Amino acid sequence: MTVNLAESPLGWLVRRGMVSARQFEAGEKLRGDFMRASLAPRTTMSWDAGASSRGARGAPDMLDASTAQIAAKARFEAAVTAVGGGLSDVLWRVVCSGDGLETCEKALGWPARAGKVVLLLALDRLADHYQLR
Repeated sequence: MTVNLAESPLGWLVRRGMVSARQFEAGEKLRGDFMRASLAPRTTMSWDAGASSRGARGAPDMLDASTAQIAAKARFEAAVTAVGGGLSDVLWRVVCSGDGLETCEKALGWPARAGKVVLLLALDRLADHYQLR
């Protein structure tokens, strides 16, 4: 058996028909906001350039990096709140952190196969929040 280490757990599930395209799209939107908001823990110092005092470059209607990060964090928090506390744990672990279902089930003290059912419910709520068809 070969394993693609770059493949996300959600990608693995959708390729095997265990997650619908709607659920996958909702999960990817959440993961995108999680990454844009830079909510993942860092292991090293950030060497990103600081804000420029000369103003934003580019089109006037574009968000600067810090405003885009704040907006992504607000979208992420709204989505997690809409999903609910009991379901957001598995959603965050699998979609954002990239933990496998088995790892997630062990960490949360759930029986085997329970994580998939809870994840599907969480993804359905997330898709409803994003108003996906």
